[in-house]
Amino acid sequence: MRAHEAGALHGDIGNRGPAWLRTPVDVNSLVPQLWPRHVARGAAGALTVAGLDVRDLAAEFGTPAYVLDEDDLRERCREFRAAFPDADVYYAGKAFLCRAVVRMIAEEGMFLDVCTGGELATALSAGMDPARIGFHGNNKSVAELTRAVDAGVGRIIVDSTTEIDRLTALARERGVRPRVLLRVTVGVEAHTHEFIATAHEDQKFGFSLAGGAAAAAAFRILDEDVLELRGLHSHIGSQIFDASGFEVSARRVLALQAQIRDARGVELPELDLGGGFGIAYTTQDDPASPHDLAKRLRKIVDGECAAENLAVPHLSVEPGRAIVGPAVFTLYQVGTVKELDGLRTYVSVDGGMSDNIRTALYDASYSATLAGRASDAEPMLARVVGKHCESGDIVVKDEFLPADVQPGDLVAVPGTGAYCRSMASNYNHVPRPPVVAVRDGSARVIVRRETEDDLLALDVG
Repeated sequence: MRAHEAGALHGDIGNRGPAWLRTPVDVNSLVPQLWPRHVARGAAGALTVAGLDVRDLAAEFGTPAYVLDEDDLRERCREFRAAFPDADVYYAGKAFLCRAVVRMIAEEGMFLDVCTGGELATALSAGMDPARIGFHGNNKSVAELTRAVDAGVGRIIVDSTTEIDRLTALARERGVRPRVLLRVTVGVEAHTHEFIATAHEDQKFGFSLAGGAAAAAAFRILDEDVLELRGLHSHIGSQIFDASGFEVSARRVLALQAQIRDARGVELPELDLGGGFGIAYTTQDDPASPHDLAKRLRKIVDGECAAENLAVPHLSVEPGRAIVGPAVFTLYQVGTVKELDGLRTYVSVDGGMSDNIRTALYDASYSATLAGRASDAEPMLARVVGKHCESGDIVVKDEFLPADVQPGDLVAVPGTGAYCRSMASNYNHVPRPPVVAVRDGSARVIVRRETEDDLLALDVG
């Protein structure tokens, strides 16, 4: 179904909200699975993160601001590594990347996947071991591949015959043997939004399994013997809660593994199952724990390998947003409150689609809470909207806020660590917010706020 040109839910009328949304008993309560682990309400009713009051953060760093609970991110890294002790666990650079985060995930023993030259440059500039980097992308340029080869990137995930040509020529020219994974399109459509379900046949990524392109590409790489084909790569989408898709995906990709063995006598030693595990944006989301995910995926792989008489390959997984997504909330200040009688109440904040495009782009749902104080007022169904000149500039489509919310109040939106800063823009010439990392009662800026001078610096006219 096409979204309205003006944005998500532009055309819906009325103040009922979605059927699942219920009036809270206590509008000040926090739903734990939605928030970073070290967020709580302090004695004065304001939110605190790692011991710091959000009012102090707003006073020091301004709003809007992305606030990262650093220990939350680190703990999630450790949990995924503990759940997959014999696998390589990749942090998703595209979800959010900066040099400070690269250093955090490196210190926690993570691998890193990148998909552009800019992400690769960020990783290398932060000191990430190139051998622990995987390089994705459906249209890597010669310059990007050259940089990856020269840096010694650990795995290049090849995505097209053109890329095989480019990489093979580079390898011959430089006398090196890059390690590659072959991205396979397995024909599994994840139960998720159409635009982020990446493994059905009609899409731009990978080599088709059903059409024979994946097998042909694998045979070609093995026969030319210039690139080192380490294994196969499959990724079925993003924000996935149902593991059944992985079962079908693993069965199909391991069948290709067996076909390669039978045709060329080679058992590829690695398998990357992708990931894209879901997180909680609202009370309707119920993500599985890393332990449960690992148990299910290991059972799937072991069973399929036994069925194909294959040795179990070394696994890689890519949790995606599940590491950084829940570790961040966005802090806003309310500018206006507009009640439209019989329709809804609009709470306008000082950010919007320039710092979180996902509601307009994907019809994504978010939650929110009054952050700078507690309130005894009755819950009021509201829509949190931004300051941009677009009717579709919606941050939170429907949420219960206290009926006394007013200009100057602070509002926090959880679950904004993944794809919000990464996809942020300067729409309407709005400078992008900072990212503030909080840990052990202290805060530091890891990505500074843009200024109008930054905007004008690129305007050479």
